[in-house]
Parts: sequence; C-alpha cells; structure tokens
Amino acid sequence: MATRRAAALNRIRGPQSALTDFLASHNISAQQIQQDYQQRLAEAERERRDSTENADVAQEEASDDDSEDPVERKKRKRKQEMALMKIKQSKEFKKRKMEREQEEGSDFEMDDDEIARTMMVKAKPLPGQLDNCELCGKRFTVTPYSRTGPDGGLLCTKCSKELKEEEKKDAQAKKKRTSVPKGRRRQTESDRMMGDVKPGAKSLVDMCVRKVADVVNDIEEFGDMPQNLLDRLSQIFSKRRVLTPRILELFLRPDVDRIIVYDCGKLEQEDFQKIFALMPQVEIVNLRFAGQLKDAPLLYMADKCRKIRHLQLGATNLVSDKAWIELFNSLGPQLESLKLSELNDSLKDETVVVLTDKCQKLKRLKLRSCSHMSEASLDALCSLQNLEHLTLGSVAQETSSETLTKLISTLGHNLRTLCLEDFHELDDTVIEAIKNHCLNLYKLRIRGSSICTDRSFADLFDGNCPFPPLLYADFSDNRDIDNTNPEGPQDDPIGFGSLALSALMAHSGSRLGSLNLKACRHVSHSALLEVFDGVKQYPFLKDMDLSFVTQVDDVVMTGIFKSCPSLAKLVVFACFNARWTSIPAGIAVIGLPNASANIVQGDFVVEV
Repeated sequence: MATRRAAALNRIRGPQSALTDFLASHNISAQQIQQDYQQRLAEAERERRDSTENADVAQEEASDDDSEDPVERKKRKRKQEMALMKIKQSKEFKKRKMEREQEEGSDFEMDDDEIARTMMVKAKPLPGQLDNCELCGKRFTVTPYSRTGPDGGLLCTKCSKELKEEEKKDAQAKKKRTSVPKGRRRQTESDRMMGDVKPGAKSLVDMCVRKVADVVNDIEEFGDMPQNLLDRLSQIFSKRRVLTPRILELFLRPDVDRIIVYDCGKLEQEDFQKIFALMPQVEIVNLRFAGQLKDAPLLYMADKCRKIRHLQLGATNLVSDKAWIELFNSLGPQLESLKLSELNDSLKDETVVVLTDKCQKLKRLKLRSCSHMSEASLDALCSLQNLEHLTLGSVAQETSSETLTKLISTLGHNLRTLCLEDFHELDDTVIEAIKNHCLNLYKLRIRGSSICTDRSFADLFDGNCPFPPLLYADFSDNRDIDNTNPEGPQDDPIGFGSLALSALMAHSGSRLGSLNLKACRHVSHSALLEVFDGVKQYPFLKDMDLSFVTQVDDVVMTGIFKSCPSLAKLVVFACFNARWTSIPAGIAVIGLPNASANIVQGDFVVEV
C-alpha cells in the first residue's frame, strides 16, 4: 500500500522536478524573477517621471517667454501651486500615493509634488493654463467656458463657435424631422371627439378648408365657394370663437339661399340687420347663440326676407313675445321648419298658441329649454297635424302623462322622429301610446325618465312593434334615482335595463346606426355580453355612448368591436373596468382613464 502511494507521488512530482532542474541549470530562481520585476517597475517610473518633468519644463519655457508679463507669470505660478494643493487634498491623490508606496516598497519615499504634478498633467488644464486645441492644434489659454471636443480635449474659441453652430443646425434638423407641429395634438383630440379618426392624411378639400381658416384675416372674399364648404368654414370659425363682424361679411352673398352661423357671440345688433339687408333671397336662417338679436332685426327679417322656410334661432333672449307674434303672423304660413332654444324671457303660452295657429305647414318643430312654456303649450301643439319631426326638451317638465299621451296619440300617426327629454311624469302609459300610434318612426329619443320600467321599454320593441327598425335610438338617463337603493327594485326594474337592451337590439340591430345608453346603470353585465357576443352582427352601428354604464369592461368592449364592424366612435366615460382593451385602428374611444396608452392601436384584428 505504501509502495503504491509513493509511486503516485513520484508521478505527480515528476514534471515539477523536471522544471526545477531546468531553471537551476540556467541559473534562474524565484528570487531572481522577483528582483527583475521590481527593477522593471522602477525603470518605468523613472522614465515616466522624466517625461513629466520635461513636459513641465517645456510648458514653463513656452510660457516664460519675453512677451509674458512678470505679473501674469506670478499669477500663473500661484494658480499652479493652488491647483497642486487642491490635488493633494483629494481622495484620488491619497489613493494614488498608497498604490505607489505598495509598488515601490515600504522603504521607498515618494515626493507628493511629483504625484500631484503627474495627476495635474493627466487632468484637464485649469482656467488660466495653456493647452492645445483638439481640432486645429492652436495653443490657447483655458477659460471656465472652454468647450470639450469630440475626443475629450479642449477647444479654442473659434473651434468652439463652429462646433456650437454645427450642433445647433443638427438640432434644428432633428426637431424638424421628429417634432409634432404646434396644435396637432389638440386638433387630433378634437377630431377624435367628433369621431374623425381615419388613418392617414386628411382629404385635400379638408386640408384646404383648414388652411383658409388659418389665414382668414388675409382673405378679402370667398368667391364662388360651394355652400357645403362655407358651412364647414362656419363650423371651424365658431369652434375657434373667431367669427367677428369682419369675417361675417365674407359669408354674406346675395346669390346664396342660406346663412348658418354657429356662434354669434361676437355679433352686434347692426350685424344681424346687415345679414338680412344683403341676403333678401335667403331661405334657410340658422343663428345660434344670438344673444344680441333684438326685436328690430327680427322684424326687419320678417319684412324683407319673404322666402324664409327654415328658421333656427338660439339664445335670443332679447326678443320679446310681441316680436315673436309679429314674426309668426308674417312668416308663419310659409315656415316648414322652426327650431327655438334657450329662451328664458319669452315664448309664453299665448305666443305658442299663435305659433300653432299661424304655422300650420310646419313639418319639423324643435323647442328646447324654453322656460315659460307650460302644459297648455303642449295642448296647443296638438293642432299641428302636418308635423313629421317633433323635439321637446326641457319644456313644461311637470306636464302630466295624460297630456303627453294625448299629444302622441294626436300627432303620432305622421311622426317619423320623436324626442321627449326631461319630462318628470313620463311613465309606461306614454311608452304604450308610442307603440300604439307611432307607426313610421326611425328616430326615437326618450331621455331623463325615472318612472318608466324596464318591462315597458322591452314591450315597446317586442314582436308586435308597429314601426320599422330604428336608425337612431337614445334612451340615456333612464334609471332609478333612489340613492338609498342604487340597484333599484329587483322585481320590476326601473329605467332602460337588460330586458329593454336585448329587445331593442333584436328589433333594430340590423339597421341601427346610433345608440345612446348613457347612465342606464341597470343594464347588467350578462345582458351586455349576450348582445355584444362577437357573433351577432350590427353592420350599420357607427356611434355608441355607454358612459356611466359601469358594467362595461374589457370583455364587453372586445365584443362590441367584433359585433360592430362599422363602429367609428365609442364613448365610455366612467367605465373604470375597461382599461386595457386593444382598440382597432380607426375607432375613436373617448373617456378611457388611460386613453393615451391604448387609443387607436393597429394590431387588433376583428374576427367576423
């Protein structure tokens, strides 16, 4: 056993013994190797020290020429001494000194000035010292504002200016390539609110119209611009609140049969009179937010503009009931469309009676936010047998359900659109009257009811529904408002709920183009999944508002995108469970908490 162990050790020591014998035969030992290494280190240190001293001498000789002032020379040397003292107090100096002592040995004494000078040579020159420019090689005096070159050296004043100009040009070119034009983000969000999210550039016509709007103060006339473009310009000016009397004159052309101004807030009484004086052949008048329109311009219009057939005025609170009566007596027999809104000081019941008596040819009537109208006014409207479109919003809000039922039963046979908003007493009997008498509806809006039940809305769209599929449906704000019981009664739910949604989509889903269910909070998650399951298709649905329908989540939104291939705009304010849905390109989703993170994604494929 011992013999085998000794043999193994000999096999291991064999190569080592051979190496030791080879080194010994050439007079080489480990001590000799260590001494040679220390000697090489010492020689390298001496050479480096000599080169440093030569550089210092050359620098001093270059600076100590006859042209240098003795006072400046003294200042320069004082600055060098201060720089050396500052280097000696640094942590880097102490670290470098310790490393040198370990390399040279414990008995080797190292001069602090030599170490500090070595570090000062390697560091960038201090202000007041001389240095060579990295680019042109010219010698210059370093200042606190000397720029650093591309390779880390310092630059003279001339090269610094040239480098700064080049960097400025590069920055401008980069900004021109990558920056978003001023106002683009705001305009994009504005377009999204309007449902305009088509990918790619705008149409040439739209770009030209926007450009005209930008330079309108330099334009003298619009020329023969077609009416649809004039209307678009009016929308843009009104939105920007820049439609002044001077810009209004660009729209006043005797050969045009309509004047449409969406914001008359900056127009005065004389401007309205000028409209009717320069456009005697006008047939369509649409003036909104016309707060300065008074009796005189209105009566002048009634006297001079004898061809008016469509009249829409908004916020004309300075017009008296006497002027309204004269207007109806003069133009009433020829009016086919009348829309009045935001009237807080006129249009009392007596005026409405004159309206219904003189305007028997009316086919379209819209009265909204007329605070002096009462139930008697709605009774008077029953005589307008030719009405096809009726909108009553925030007028005579305390009207009884019997009066509303009488109105619908009298006019319903001829109505094609019906909008009833914010009637507190609107109940199931009114819904039943709509089902029994309105045979030709394609647009229905019932908003703000807290009495109608889910069952009555569902029965409206059952198999016996008399009117064809709706193109426009608005049932927003129909819900129970009992704060002590937010979920509402369970046996017979109040408002537009799950049953009504299923019945509506089964009846009108094939043709429905716009759907508004804002604040219909009693629509359940299961009903939403059943209607928008990704299999049922609603090919014409383009605009949908589900704000404050809290059951909407990512799954429901995904089903909506798959079931509505033509969807262009979806509003989901306060739908906090819908956060991370991938949105197809070309759809404006408004109201998401993290809209900037996932709006208009292009990687979502709608499966049919």
